[in-house]
Amino acid sequence: MSGYLTSFWLTRGFFTALAASAFLYLARAGLSYPLSNTFFALLALILLLSAKSKTWLASGFFIGLFWFWWIVMSFRFYGFPWAMPIGALLIATIYALLFWSAALLSEWIGKKFNLSPVWPKALFLLTASYLHPFGFDWFKPELMLTESYFGVCKWQFALILLSLSLLLSRRRAFYLLLLLPALQAGISVERKPLDPQTIELVTTHISIRTKWDPGKLTMQIDLVKKRIDRAIAEGKRLIVFPESVLPLFLNRERELQGWLVEKSRSISIVLGSLKWDNGVPRNSTYIFEKRSVQIIDKVILVPFGESNPLPEWLSDWVNKIFYDGAVDYQASGTIADYTLRGRKYRNAICYEACSEELYRGRPKRMIVLSNNGWFVPSIEPTEQRLLLQYYSRKYGTTIYHSINMSPSYIIQNGKVRCANSL
Repeated sequence: MSGYLTSFWLTRGFFTALAASAFLYLARAGLSYPLSNTFFALLALILLLSAKSKTWLASGFFIGLFWFWWIVMSFRFYGFPWAMPIGALLIATIYALLFWSAALLSEWIGKKFNLSPVWPKALFLLTASYLHPFGFDWFKPELMLTESYFGVCKWQFALILLSLSLLLSRRRAFYLLLLLPALQAGISVERKPLDPQTIELVTTHISIRTKWDPGKLTMQIDLVKKRIDRAIAEGKRLIVFPESVLPLFLNRERELQGWLVEKSRSISIVLGSLKWDNGVPRNSTYIFEKRSVQIIDKVILVPFGESNPLPEWLSDWVNKIFYDGAVDYQASGTIADYTLRGRKYRNAICYEACSEELYRGRPKRMIVLSNNGWFVPSIEPTEQRLLLQYYSRKYGTTIYHSINMSPSYIIQNGKVRCANSL
């Protein structure tokens, strides 16, 4: 049986993908430990580097499936639940083709230049995080290291790949010593994040169908008002609500906006809502402080969910068939920060907080508003949290995350500092 399992490319690809996905599902189950994550990450990399192209085809397929099957959960709300398995297979196939192409090219380079194919395969793994199919950039092999003993920076990942490549190509165990410098080094972080006792990170539990039901709008407005009044009574300095907590064009609601402006005399308010901008809808953050309001629009839109990455002629057809002809959201062209009570925060709305571009300039603090209702129940909230931990470790950013349909939390130095329904 042992010989059969190691020679059958489909089986080996499946178990390689399991090793590469273990960190994610262990975290989802609350069983994530540095030792197990380090072991499975090294095992997955060794299996990939030593595998043939057919195994890479299978590994890419199952990695795409295990990491991103949850994307199709949103089909339920567009009236296409029957398309969920088709969508999952399509996602898996895209990653299968990416991996297979990389392996075939690596083997061709090896034969052409009399070089071990381990080296071009290692180069692909090192640079795979720059491949963004349809603008989707959540695939990062080094994400496996987020809760491991290793660092997550590119130079650390490069050292790990170098060590394992030398081990496999030259068969000398002492090359594993190169792993030592890749162990996590200290990074500069904000020493004193805003105390959880002074900030209210609101967790809401509003389903997608309820959120966009016009008959439930008053209930959602009342929820926001009650939470603000309670936070003021409890002496909070800042309250943060999730993405689109007010599912309306808030800039056109003068009475409601006036109420929020008045309340900002007592507490700073950050919340997600929509903005109608001369016929263009935008997903925005509204910041109320000291009787003033600032509106910051989302910069990086969700592929297909908010903006169609296809050519315009095809995009219009897809929107007509699948989204009832809805107009795409428009993105802002500028990454923005705002200041609350003397502290600067980078603005981020859900998906864009998991993109490298938002961490330009190494922001010390970031406030993220999310709505995970589209994808629950699934592993999406866990994968999102791991990505935020990854960026927090890499850039030293303290992240304050308010979420709909999953617990809110604070992340500092890559660790979840506060994870409950505050």
